Amino acid sequence: MPKDPTGPTGPAGPPGDAGATGPAGGAGRGRPSRRSVVAGAGIAVTGAAAGILAGTSGASGVQGGGGRDRGEPGEDRRARGYGPLLPDPDGVLALPAGFSYRVLTHCGVTRLESGEHTPAKHDGTAAFDGPRGRTLLVNNHELKGPRSDWEFPVPLAEGLVYDPAAAGGCTVVEVSRDGEKLAEWVGLAGTSTNCAGGATPWGTWLTCEENSDRAGERGMTRDHGYVFEVDPHDRRANRDPQPIKALGRFDHEAVVVDPARGHMYLTEDDSDPNGLLFRWVPPKGFRHGRGRLRTLADDAGTLQAFRCFDSGGRFVDDLSRAVRPGTVYGVDWVDVPDRDAREVPVRRQFTGSEVTRARKLEGMWWADGGAYVVASYARDDDSPGQPHDGQVWFYDPRRRTLTLKLRFGAHRDPLAPGSPDGPDNITVSPYGGVIIAEDGEGFQHLMAADDRGRVFPVARNEVNIGTEEEPEYSEFAGVCFSGDGRTLFAGIQDPGILLAITGPSVCAGAPSHRVPLTRPWSPRPARPPATQPAAGPARPAPHGTRDGRRGRARRRGAPRSPVRESDAGGPDFPARKWWT
Repeated sequence: MPKDPTGPTGPAGPPGDAGATGPAGGAGRGRPSRRSVVAGAGIAVTGAAAGILAGTSGASGVQGGGGRDRGEPGEDRRARGYGPLLPDPDGVLALPAGFSYRVLTHCGVTRLESGEHTPAKHDGTAAFDGPRGRTLLVNNHELKGPRSDWEFPVPLAEGLVYDPAAAGGCTVVEVSRDGEKLAEWVGLAGTSTNCAGGATPWGTWLTCEENSDRAGERGMTRDHGYVFEVDPHDRRANRDPQPIKALGRFDHEAVVVDPARGHMYLTEDDSDPNGLLFRWVPPKGFRHGRGRLRTLADDAGTLQAFRCFDSGGRFVDDLSRAVRPGTVYGVDWVDVPDRDAREVPVRRQFTGSEVTRARKLEGMWWADGGAYVVASYARDDDSPGQPHDGQVWFYDPRRRTLTLKLRFGAHRDPLAPGSPDGPDNITVSPYGGVIIAEDGEGFQHLMAADDRGRVFPVARNEVNIGTEEEPEYSEFAGVCFSGDGRTLFAGIQDPGILLAITGPSVCAGAPSHRVPLTRPWSPRPARPPATQPAAGPARPAPHGTRDGRRGRARRRGAPRSPVRESDAGGPDFPARKWWT
C-alpha cells in the first residue's frame, strides 16, 4: 500500500489520512499516443489513435506523439492542456505542475461517523451543494456478491438496508469549503454492485445496481438489478430503501434525467447479447421531486429501448458500426415487454432487428440539452462492427438523434505507455469540454477533451496494485466537479480512494482561491445550445457544424424515422419543468 502524499508544508501523516495533500512534481513517465482530433457540433470533440483518423479533414488540434512527458523538440506545448504529468513521489496521482490533490476517503484507513472503515470499491459519484458552502459527495461502492467476500463492505446501518446479504451501497462524504473531509456516513446499504448512477435536478442521487441476481443466487435474499434514490441532504428520507422497479431490472450502469421533459435515460452494461440504451417516459400527470420515484407503481410509465437508423433509413444493429466521428443516427424507441425480467432478461426480449445494441454502455451525463453516453470498447468477438477502444455519443432528445462525438481506435498494445482506452465515467465541465475516467488496460488516466478539439491527460493513477515486475493500475471512477467548478473529484477504485483535485492560484498576490480546473483550455462559459427547430420528425444537427455558425460543411439527407413516432404513443411532452 503506497504512502499518501505529503503536503506543501510537511508530511501528511500516516498512509491514507483524510486531508493529506500532495503537490505534483518530478519527471514524466508516459502519455497518450498521437491522435487526430476533429471538431463538430456542440462539444463535438472527436479523436482516434494514429492510423484511424490521422489526417482527417477539419482537424483542429493534434495530440503529441510518443516519448517522455517532457515533450519532443519543437512540439507545440499549447496543444497539451496543462503540460506534462509529473509523477507523485508518494505514488498516488500524477498531475501537471502546480496542481495538488487531497485524499478525502481511503478504504480501510479513514472511518465513518459510526466508527467503521470506509468501504471498498469506489465508483460513481456526484457532488451536491451543502449547507454553509460545504459539498456533499455521494459515493457508490461497487461490491458484488455476499458480504463475506469483502473485508470492507458497506456497513449495515440501521434502517438503511435493502438486502442484509449484499455488500454494496453508498456513502455520503461532507467536505468543507476548504476541501477538508468533515464526515462520512452510510446513505444506502445492502445493494449489489453499485456502479455508476446519476444526479437528479432536484438534488438527489440515483444509484444503479450493475447486477441482476435473483433472491437465492449468490446468497442474496432479495432480487437485485434496480435503481435506488439516495438523498444526501435528508438522512431520514433514505430510511427503508425501496427499488424503483418502474425503471426496470437489468445490469444498470448510469442514469440521467431530462429536466425539460421528465424522461430518464439509462445504460446497460452487459453482453451476450450486448446491452441497450433505455428511455423511461413518466406516466401522465407525474411530477418528479424528492421521494416521488419511490411512490411509483412497479409498472408506472413506459420503459423503452433504442433503435437507430442511418441517413438512408437503414437499421443499425450495433453502435460499433460507426467509425467516423460526426456520424449521426436517428433514434426510435421500442417498448420493453417485461421490464422486471421475470422469465427472460430484458436485453434478450428483442429479436435482432428490433433494437440497437452496444458493448459496454457505461457512463452518462446530462448537459447541453441532451445526454452524453459512453461505450467503453468493442472487439471482433463481441460486436459486429469495427473494434474500438471507446466512443462518446450525444443524444439530442428534441431531434431524436445520436451523434458520435469521440472515438478511440483500438490499440494493438494497450499495455504500452501512452495507449489510453476504455472510457467509463464522464462529466461535462462547467467551462466547456468533457472529462473522462479511464477504465482500460495499462496506465489509467483522467482524460480531458475540450471545446476546441484537443484531447489530453489531466491526471494519471500511480497506485500500483500489482508488482514491480508486473504493475497494475485500477480504474478511475466518479469524476465530477464541485458546484462552484473549482474542484474536480475523482475516485481510484482499488484500493478505494476518493480525491479532490485543484489547480494553482491565479497569480502571486491574488486571493487564495483556486482557479477553475478547466480555465486554461476553455476560459469562457460554455455556449447555450443552438436554437432548436419545432417538434417534428427526427432530424440531426448538420454534420460538421458548431452552434449554427457558417464556414463549416453541412451534410444533406438527415436520418429520418421510417414511421413518425411520439413519446409513449401520445403527444410529445412540452419543454417544461418536470420536477418540484
